[in-house]
Amino acid sequence: MTSLCQALVPWLSLLWVARVADGMPDPAQRDLDLLMREEASRQTGGRLVLNAAEQKLDSYLHRLKQREMSAAQFPPAMHFFRAKPLIQKSPIFKLLQEMPKGAALHIHTSSLVGAEWLVKNVTYRPNCYVCFTWDNSVRFLFSERQPFPRWDCFYWQLLQSLRARIGDTTGFDNSLMQQLTLVTEDPEEEYPSQEVVWERFEKAFMAAAGLISHGPVLQDFLYRGLEELHHDNIMYLELRSGLSRTYELDGSIHDKVWTLKLFQEVIKRFTADHPDFLGARLIICVHRALSVNEVKTAVKEAIQLQKDFPDVVAGFDLVGREDSGRSLWFFREALSLPAELGVTLPFFFHAGETDDEGTDVDQNILDALLFNTSRIGHGFALARHPLARELSVKRKVAVELCPISNQVLKLVSDLRNHPAAVLMSEGHPLVISSDDPALFGSSGLSYDFYQAFVGIGGLKANLATLKELALNSIRFSSLPARLKDSALVTLQNKWDDFILKHS
Repeated sequence: MTSLCQALVPWLSLLWVARVADGMPDPAQRDLDLLMREEASRQTGGRLVLNAAEQKLDSYLHRLKQREMSAAQFPPAMHFFRAKPLIQKSPIFKLLQEMPKGAALHIHTSSLVGAEWLVKNVTYRPNCYVCFTWDNSVRFLFSERQPFPRWDCFYWQLLQSLRARIGDTTGFDNSLMQQLTLVTEDPEEEYPSQEVVWERFEKAFMAAAGLISHGPVLQDFLYRGLEELHHDNIMYLELRSGLSRTYELDGSIHDKVWTLKLFQEVIKRFTADHPDFLGARLIICVHRALSVNEVKTAVKEAIQLQKDFPDVVAGFDLVGREDSGRSLWFFREALSLPAELGVTLPFFFHAGETDDEGTDVDQNILDALLFNTSRIGHGFALARHPLARELSVKRKVAVELCPISNQVLKLVSDLRNHPAAVLMSEGHPLVISSDDPALFGSSGLSYDFYQAFVGIGGLKANLATLKELALNSIRFSSLPARLKDSALVTLQNKWDDFILKHS
C-alpha cells in the first residue's frame, strides 16, 4: 500500500497541475479559499468593503508590514521603552499619526500631558515647592509661603532657589522627569515583577498630583492635553478623573462642582479654537481601596453630578490595581444603588486587567457585565471567559484595549501573544486607547494603534481593521445618538481626506 501511494503522488501532482493549467479549479483549494474568506470576514473590519483608493493604500500597508515583521528587531516583541525609537522610524507609524483615529476613551487625567511639559513649564512657575521623601520619591506643592510638613514631607524647598543652588539645571530637570514616568533604559532589570512596577506607577501618580491639582495649572494642563490629542488626529475624549480636590496658593480647596465647571470652560474654549474637535466628557473615578460605604457615597455623588452636568459627566468607574484591590463584587451594595434609586448612572469598569486566572479578580469581567458596564477597561482576561465574551458581544460592550499599558505593567511581554488577538480575530467590539500615555513616554493613540495593528493584529489586520477601530471609538462612546451620528459623518470625511492624500 505504501509503495502504491508513493507511486500515485507524482501522478496526482501532475493531474493537479493539469487541472489548474486547463482552468479547472481544485475542489480542495476552492474549499480552503471559502474557509479563509469566511474566517477573514469575522475579524475586526472583515465586513467592511474598501473602495479602490482604500485597497491601494491597504496593499501598500501590507507590504510595509511584511517588511517590518521580517526585520531583525520587531518592535511589538520588544519592551516599549526599547521599541519606541524603532516605532518612530516606521513608515506605518507615520501613516498612523496622520490617520484620523476618532476618540480616546480610556485615559487618566494625571497622565494626559507629558512629563517634559510638567517639568519645563509647570515647575518653573512661581511658588512651586518640592520635597524629597524617605523612599526617594518626590512631592510638589504650590504655596504662597513655605508649606508645613505633610504626607511624608518634612522639609519643602522652593524649586527656584534649589535650581539656583544646584547649577546643573538640565540634569536636575531630567531627574524630576524620571520621577513622573516609568521610562528607564533597562525596564526588565528595573521592574522585575508586577508588584515593583505597580509601586513605581503609583508613586509617579502621587508625584504629579501636587502639580496638576493646583487650580491655575489644571486649567493649562487640560488645554495642553487636548492640544496633544488633537495633534495626533483625535477628535473626542472621555477622560477618567477622580476630580481631586483642586487647591489655590493660599491652601483653599475647591469642591468637585468647581472642578467640573473648570473642565467645562476649558472644553468650550478649546472647541472654539479648534472647531473640528468635538469635545470631551468625564468618567468619575474612585479607588478600589475604599470601603463599601465610601464608594456608596461616591456613587450617590456621581449620580447628582451627572444630573447637574449631563453634558460633562459620562459615568462612573473604580480604579487602582485589580490584583491587589477589592473586586467589583465586594462593592455590589454600592454599585446596585443606581438601579435601586431608579436612576441611570453608566458604568465604565476597569475589569480583567489581570493574568491571575480563576481568582476573584479574574471574575471582575463577569461582575462588570452583571452590573451592566457600558465598556470594559482593558479586558485582558476576557479571552478566557467564553460566556463573558458572548454576553459582551450580544450587549455591544466594547473592550478598551491599551496594548502599551498591558506590556509595561507586565501582563504580556511580546504583544504578538496578547489575548486581544483572539478578540480581533472574531470581531469582538474593540477600541484602542492609551491608558496613561505620559507615564509610558507615549502620547495620543498612534503608538498604541501601531502595537495593536502590527503586533496584536499581525499580518491579517489591514486597513479595514484600522477603519473599524476608528469608527468603533465613536460608536461605543458615551455621546448621545444624535451627536454620534454627526461625529461619524465628520470622522468619515476626515478618513476620506486621509485616503485621498495617500492613494
